[in-house]
Order: sequence, then structure tokens, then C-alpha cells
Amino acid sequence: MKDAGIDRVEAVFVGNMIATEATGQGHLGPLLAGELGCGPVECVSINAACASGAAAVRQAFLAVASGQYETVLAVGLEKMSCLDRNALTRLLATAADAELEVANNATFLALNALLMQRYMHEYGVTRKSFYAFANVAHENALMNPYARLRERVSLECYLRSRMVADPIGLYDCCPTGDGAAAVVLGRNLPRRGGILISGSSCASDSLSLQERRNPLWLHAAEESCRSALRQANRLLGEVDLLEPHDAFTVMAALSLEACGFAERGRGVEFASEEGVGLRGRLPICTGGGLKARGHPVGATGVYQVIEAALQLRGEAGPNQVPGAAVAMTQSFGGTAATVITHILERC
Repeated sequence: MKDAGIDRVEAVFVGNMIATEATGQGHLGPLLAGELGCGPVECVSINAACASGAAAVRQAFLAVASGQYETVLAVGLEKMSCLDRNALTRLLATAADAELEVANNATFLALNALLMQRYMHEYGVTRKSFYAFANVAHENALMNPYARLRERVSLECYLRSRMVADPIGLYDCCPTGDGAAAVVLGRNLPRRGGILISGSSCASDSLSLQERRNPLWLHAAEESCRSALRQANRLLGEVDLLEPHDAFTVMAALSLEACGFAERGRGVEFASEEGVGLRGRLPICTGGGLKARGHPVGATGVYQVIEAALQLRGEAGPNQVPGAAVAMTQSFGGTAATVITHILERC
């Protein structure tokens, strides 16, 4: 709010997934509004699994775009360090299909391992091919003081890392943790250099992987991306950077393909040959992504929007993408059962 140059908002939207079960504190909207001294404003908590933060941003966007409010606050937050690994795994699994997946002990790690296995089998690639995604995330995290894993990962280290769920190794998956992020959306904010959200879209797919015609095609990501670009009146080639939901390296590859940046089955090749670094053809994970910045579930979708906004403002420091004018963020709930895409532009 200080950054935006305001001292009050008319509504607060809070994205969170597991606070009720993890901390015993639900109903976060009024709690946060009360702490901020916002008065009797609209305040709502939103749960869209791992896309909860992005859902809060989207609801704030719709509230302003509809003319209902002039200035609103979107917050994403998660407290995860209070849980042991088994409890956290169980809570995160509530974003999967309880009957078809969770009842058969399918955690998100297991589901993504199945996707990666299938990808390698279907397209004839090896685990080594996914290194580009881990590498770029860790390289960018080195210069981000908010990142969780600020360390380089060599190819040898990547290949020799502990196997977590074959073929997913330690450096193929993101760390969880505590985190919070917030953005102000409004019509006439006093701060100069504001960023325009020109497109916002949400799409869904079957909750369970087994009910999808092709589990390697993220239909909701495709539809959400297409709709957001159409709203923004932008072409895919005009996007200067992408903040994907790279909770697992295989998801980063599938995202590139579903959005149309890479051909089907060539997401890993695109990352290796075309370049996804800060000066590559399509920079991704500019602050380290979920993979190295970390994935405090409810906060992640808001983090992505902030990182994109910093790029468009030219305030990303050593991680700045030269000439960045249009950015895309994409956040997944579950195994891309809910996908929220935002297009941001420099004003």
C-alpha cells in the first residue's frame, strides 16, 4: 500500500489453501482487514489450491474492472513450516481427486512423477533434458534476496541428486515454506509507473489425471492462455517473459507446450536450445520461480504477479529482462485442474 501511494482500500481478497487445517485459523479476510484497520470493507478468503494467490488477484481485478470498487488489495499467504512432512503432504493432496487419486495413495509428487515418466516415454527424452528448467531457476534465484534456494546446480549435481519419486530427483521439485505477498489494484493509483493487467482468465480441467483424454496436454493452461491473450489483444510472440507454475520441471515443459511457446513434446528442447534465461528467447522464472524462489502455496500466484510487475517497471535489478514490456503469469491449482493466466503490460 505504501508502494502504491495509498492508505486505504475498499476490499481485501485473500488467497490461501491450508491455513484452516494447518494453523486452526480460517476466515482470513476479516482477520487481515482488521489488522490493517481497513474498517467494514468487503473481505473474502479464496481457495483455489495452489492457484489461490492468482485467484485472489483475479477477483481483485474483476472487482475493479466491473466498477464496483476503485482500489482493492489482493493478498496471498501460507504458513507451512508448522507441519511435519506427512501432514503437509496430506493437506496438499486435498487438491487432487480424493476418490480416484488420494485413496490410492497418489501424492502430488507421485502424480508428477507419472507425468514425467510418460513424457519421457512418449517423446523419447531422458531425465537430463529437464535440467535446463532447474538450472535457469537456480541461476535467477542467486540474485533474488527473497528466494529460498540461492545456489547454483550443475548438471552433474542435478543428475546425481537423490531420487525422490522416479524419475523426479531432488532438483526437479520445488521447496515449500512460509510466505506472503500483496498487490494493490486500482483505477487511478497515485504511484507513477503503474502496471496494467490487460488480460485475466481462469479455466479448468478434469480434477484427476486419469479422466483426461491426454494427461500430457494441459487443456486448462491452453484455454486460459488463449483467453487472456485475446482480452489483452496480444499475440503470443509479443510476450517478453513468462512466470510459469514450475512446481516440477515436467510442469514447466508442459506449460510451454500448452501455451504454444513450444511444439508438443518439444518443451525441454525449447528450454535447452531457444533459451529460457534472462537473455534467452523466452525468459522464465525471473526471480527463481517456484523451483528456487519457493512455493508457499497460497502466496505463489501473487509473487508471480509482483515479479512480473518489477520486470515491467525496470526494477528487477540484476535479474532485469532487457526491454520487457509484456509479461505473462500462469498459476496452477492441482495438476493444472485450475489454471489462471494474467497478462501484464508496461503503461
